[in-house]
Amino acid sequence: MNPTHTPPATPKKHRNLAQSVVAYITESIRNGSLIPGEKLPTESEIMRIQGVSRTVVREAISHVQAAGLVETRHGIGTFVLEPQVTQQHLGIDPTTIVTMRDVLAILELRISLETESAGLAATRRTESQLQQIRAALDTFQHAAATGENAVASDVQFHLQIAQASGNRYFHDILNHLGSNIIPRARINSAKIAQDEPSSYMERVNREHEDIFNAIARQDSESARAAMRTHLSNSRERLRRAQEAIESSAQ
Repeated sequence: MNPTHTPPATPKKHRNLAQSVVAYITESIRNGSLIPGEKLPTESEIMRIQGVSRTVVREAISHVQAAGLVETRHGIGTFVLEPQVTQQHLGIDPTTIVTMRDVLAILELRISLETESAGLAATRRTESQLQQIRAALDTFQHAAATGENAVASDVQFHLQIAQASGNRYFHDILNHLGSNIIPRARINSAKIAQDEPSSYMERVNREHEDIFNAIARQDSESARAAMRTHLSNSRERLRRAQEAIESSAQ
């Protein structure tokens, strides 16, 4: 009687090793160790780090490619792609954020998201990320001082903080909303606040500086408080304006 044939364990082991490499690459992207546009370590480096064969590494990279996280450019290497967040995934269409009520609703969402994002950024940011936040803030200050449109640099300031949080989903959501996250992109916030534009921008800049300084000294609680104050001030100004508009319409 012939003995029962036992399939070799190698294929299963191979799949498990590939899955381990997939998890390593995916987590490196999600925690910000590898950022969009950055080149993955070479196959040889991943082989050394993970202790696997070249075949395993190539299989893992093909899986990460299929997931839309990286792309391989022949003769150059494999690069991290920008996160693909679609309207279908979030259920939010930025083009529909047009009324004051819409902007208020987005501000409420941002308060919950960005308060925690700032707190995490304070504990997780790298020196390079801190410099990027500072650069966005400097650009904002220059635009405000010269009367230029400061919306793009304001968006970048908040996006850089989200990136420094180490949680890609904070960045994904804000990036998906784009310039709609900044109230004055759709509404004249200075007029609503009954301020001179320069005074209004100075106050926004002070609020930004408070956020930056807390992140710089790695004070997570102060960073959360400063971000909440900044966004709550915007919400309160818009809420008062909305009430005034509704009263005058009655």
